[in-house]
Amino acid sequence: MRALCGLDLAVAEGTVCGLLGPNGAGKSTAVRLLTTLLRPDAGSARIAGHDLVREAAAVRRRIGVTGQYASVDGDLTGRQNLRLFARLHRLRDASARADELLDHFALTDAADRPASTLSGGMRRRLDLAASLVRRPEVLFLDEPTTGLDPASRNQIWDAVRALKEDGTTVLLTTQYLEEADRLADDIALVDRGLVAHRGSPAALKSLVGTYAEAVVTDADAMTRAAAVLDRLTGSRPALDHDRRTVGAVSTDPTLTLPRLVRELDAAGVPLLDASLRPPTLDDVFLRLTGDDKELVS
Repeated sequence: MRALCGLDLAVAEGTVCGLLGPNGAGKSTAVRLLTTLLRPDAGSARIAGHDLVREAAAVRRRIGVTGQYASVDGDLTGRQNLRLFARLHRLRDASARADELLDHFALTDAADRPASTLSGGMRRRLDLAASLVRRPEVLFLDEPTTGLDPASRNQIWDAVRALKEDGTTVLLTTQYLEEADRLADDIALVDRGLVAHRGSPAALKSLVGTYAEAVVTDADAMTRAAAVLDRLTGSRPALDHDRRTVGAVSTDPTLTLPRLVRELDAAGVPLLDASLRPPTLDDVFLRLTGDDKELVS
């Protein structure tokens, strides 16, 4: 069984590329290959100008990797962790580099506490700092904000933006489509081992159309509203029973809000609200990769 089959991906220097796709699409395999953890059985790749197979050691010297799970030692302090990573990279200024990163990621006040006592957001920032000890040209981020609260997530996002401004190239895999929308200059939707769709968040959204949504009074009204939206949009409606909303993506340019309201009224749907809005990346993902697929890393 092939995890990847002809995947073609080029990422511009100093940009953030989001790698998205359903379960089994080949994203994790691609990251393992590009970080030299797996050896490809065919094809070729270059990272920061170096051949992935023939110059694997040179590639490793130029990349940083932050995986889904923290790589720092919980028994060591934040400062000790960073000094350890710096020494493993044979940096002469290990202490100075550790202090620089602690300051950059606002961890100085907690630098001498065991990593196991830090909050989830602080541990994630420490993990990201560890991957930057060598100042990598290319950084691989695998679901960097999974499980974090909104404030901690925003801190990581700010750090990624700062890295891009400094010229670091970032390959980001994430299960949060809002994260890809906020951070990525370019998004590659991977499916069945291939890049199925590629473009900026705005360009991908333009492929989808308009999202039509109705807010109704009860469960019976949701069923009738779903039938109307199915007919008007030609796509499978999504039902949110907690909010009593029904929504569907439409590629029909003639669909207007007045027409939507008239059709719902004609079907006897007791309507509280209705709207047409641009699609989100969630809409794009479901439309382009299939409603029955789950977004995971």
